[in-house]
Amino acid sequence: MANSSSTKKYYHIVVLVMVVFFAISFITNILNSIIVDVKESFDLSLSLAGLLPFSFFIAYGVMSIPAGFLSEKYSDRTLLSVAFAAIIFACLVFVIFPGYIVFSLSLFFLGCSMAVLQVIINPMLRAAGGEEHFAFNSVLAQLVFGLASFASPYLYIYLVNKDSSGMAVTLRSLVPEELPWVSLYVVFAMIALLLYLIVRFTHYPTYAKKASEKSGDKQSYLHLLKNKWTLLYFFGIFCYVGTEQGIGNWISQFLNDYHGMDPQTTGANTVSYFWAMLTVGCVLGLLLLKIMDSRKLLIATSLVTIGCLIVAIFGSSEVALLAFPILGFFISVMWSIIFSLGLNSVKSHHGSLSGILCTGIAGGAIMPLIVGFIGDLVGLKAGILFLVLPLLFILSIGFWAKPLVNNSTFQRKKRSGV
Repeated sequence: MANSSSTKKYYHIVVLVMVVFFAISFITNILNSIIVDVKESFDLSLSLAGLLPFSFFIAYGVMSIPAGFLSEKYSDRTLLSVAFAAIIFACLVFVIFPGYIVFSLSLFFLGCSMAVLQVIINPMLRAAGGEEHFAFNSVLAQLVFGLASFASPYLYIYLVNKDSSGMAVTLRSLVPEELPWVSLYVVFAMIALLLYLIVRFTHYPTYAKKASEKSGDKQSYLHLLKNKWTLLYFFGIFCYVGTEQGIGNWISQFLNDYHGMDPQTTGANTVSYFWAMLTVGCVLGLLLLKIMDSRKLLIATSLVTIGCLIVAIFGSSEVALLAFPILGFFISVMWSIIFSLGLNSVKSHHGSLSGILCTGIAGGAIMPLIVGFIGDLVGLKAGILFLVLPLLFILSIGFWAKPLVNNSTFQRKKRSGV
């Protein structure tokens, strides 16, 4: 079976992976939309509100590398099952005991589960869809991820809208009347239960991972951590996810504080458009990477993003409503460029390096927290303006990056005669 998996395609596994990607994004990025409601429900400062995404994303820093070791020891079915069972547990505990501390702990367990899922499903996608289709399927997965981020705010709008009837009324009846947004986590528990059942009854192909995909042993991690390029690209991922979440988490609060816009309608819609534009940008970014060097594209998008962020912060309400979604468009290519430059800058242990780079997702924990802390001290405008600093580091990558392998472009192919 191990030999046949390289030729035979398991399309049901590809579909399962896409559904898991959708669920990860659907649950993860809802925080961007509900942060204002959560802040008001629990009477939080901006700093305490910023601790919520911290609780979620710090779990990636804690769990990503251990998840790699677990993936070498346990089957995909076992780890997927445990991850979805943990999601069900975390959601239901919060629904039954809705409070700030419980929510923080629930988010941490959700983050740990997401980290495990992320580590498992990428090798599954390569094996099930075929190596030659992995790039295409990875892009498709990112589009599914973006679609879920675009859709989840509309579930929030539906559930908290008092004019909504039918299922919304039923779900709201399960949670305190003054906390209608908590009903989201009833839906998430139901989604996780459905996926748990699907995972248990799915047939999984047996396959052998390539050496480059294995997480490696402790020595490989120690070897990589002594390499300055590993640390630089780790910080690059840290800065990117921190910027992405730092913007996404505070859009609704910013529009409410400075422009008086309703977080349950205009705020949620703007967050949704931010993720939609990020998805569209991924598609355009793929085309641009075929005609220009990734480092030059990173420099260009970083400069435009910095300018657009300043315009969003200091512009009028109409300008802010346009500029925040456009930010999603320009940051969309940063993740893939930084990650690929990192992998192309070392000769071996790519599986272990992937685990280290994924640990940088913890930037999504730190940056929103810093934005909230600065916001409490001198205002949210200054807090969001802080994100210029991680963007400047991302900009610098375009100048100092020295990959062993450059991205393939049409011009390079023409020169090489391919």
